[in-house]
Amino acid sequence: RDERNIARLEVINNGKTVTETLCDVDAAWQCIEYYAGLAPTLQTHPAPRGTFAYTRREPLGVCVGILAWNYPIMLAAWKCSPALACGNAMVLKPSPMTPVTCVILAEIFHEAGVPVGLVNVVQGGAETGSLLCRHPSVAKVSFTGSVPTGKKSPLLIFKDCEMENAVRGALMANFLTQGQVCTNGTRVFVQREILPKFLEEVVKRTKAIAVGDPLLADTRMGALISRPQLDKVLGFVAQAKKEGARVLCGGETFAPSDPKLKNGFFMSPCILDNCRDDMTCVKEEIFGPVMSVLPFDTEEEVLQRANNTTFGLASGVFTRDISRAHRVAANLEAGTCFINTYSVSSVEVPFGGYKMSGFGRENGEATMEDYSQLKTVYVEMGDVDSLF
Repeated sequence: RDERNIARLEVINNGKTVTETLCDVDAAWQCIEYYAGLAPTLQTHPAPRGTFAYTRREPLGVCVGILAWNYPIMLAAWKCSPALACGNAMVLKPSPMTPVTCVILAEIFHEAGVPVGLVNVVQGGAETGSLLCRHPSVAKVSFTGSVPTGKKSPLLIFKDCEMENAVRGALMANFLTQGQVCTNGTRVFVQREILPKFLEEVVKRTKAIAVGDPLLADTRMGALISRPQLDKVLGFVAQAKKEGARVLCGGETFAPSDPKLKNGFFMSPCILDNCRDDMTCVKEEIFGPVMSVLPFDTEEEVLQRANNTTFGLASGVFTRDISRAHRVAANLEAGTCFINTYSVSSVEVPFGGYKMSGFGRENGEATMEDYSQLKTVYVEMGDVDSLF
């Protein structure tokens, strides 16, 4: 299949830019390739003695993958690839808002020679998902979707950071996929001494983000997934202003110059200053292009504030002090911590959260344990040694 055509369909499917969907398609085939390479390693592990034992890693059976709408084809690959590598069958249920590219991936598996019935796609909404989850033949459900697993991940920017990289990281932590990413570092804590300079730079860069037709290569922000989602995000901005936050830029509906896009679900990316930890925009997951900036003074203080949540999916820190970087990473209560970067992803390492941010892991060798079960077999080569 043509990679660019699949990326174009993902744009139409989801609304994010073609620059991002090309990366998502790359991530999908890299994931499939990675687990195809791991499959032969699921061998037995003998433990030879007079009486010896070995283990077998065996498939679970039928697995269900329920997908979110923000990364349709990539999430389908993340769930399908390890399941197949472990010998399972997979039933994928894409979000009803993004039904297209999951089907394309299933067709690609079929064209590649995967037997009929091993990769299946079922379309539908919540009722369909509930039926799949309750089906007696289903051995495992992997769910990514409409529950608040991310919930305002923290990004900590210390005064000794490299400012240009910190600004770039904050933008990556907030504005990919129109801000509709569960790992987004939307609570941006900036050490007080550099706060004015950071705000000046991040506002300048945010105002320069090209919003518009996501099929154009120069566009950097496309449309939100739906009208209700756009209205919800705009409502958060309005509530933030009522609670005392200051809008430094954006936070409004946006009308691209192309008249064909006038009814699209576009908004200008938003920076909120003068935020406090008790504000709604800081506590609640907005899931849109809105960055909340908060000042801090000391490392101990900011760690306490960053961890003051029941969720823990992702986190980040920018500092030139490598000892501080690793110390902060060790103390942040999150499943992923980015040091001097943000929003990078690799299929070779596991992804998942702490606390209320979900169970289990996607990617890496760790997820193979979730798609298989381990059997121990004992073998006696001689006579039975019996007490009776």
